Amino acid sequence: MEKVNRENCERLNRFEHITMKNADGTRLRAKRNGKTKTWKTKPLNFLIPCKYGLYEYFYIDSENCDHWEGEE
Repeated sequence: MEKVNRENCERLNRFEHITMKNADGTRLRAKRNGKTKTWKTKPLNFLIPCKYGLYEYFYIDSENCDHWEGEE
């Protein structure tokens, strides 16, 4: 597992939250739900669409990426 950042955001597919836990005590897991969004005018920003559970959707972005670790 490696920290999510701008350099590796394109190739990571599965993510685990560092502090949040599931009911069974394991780390909260999420998976990629689409293509990473980047901008030419804002080279440090990115959005990774993710899903966990049955109905929960969210984005990992440049502001909350330090709370997530990912793997291919």
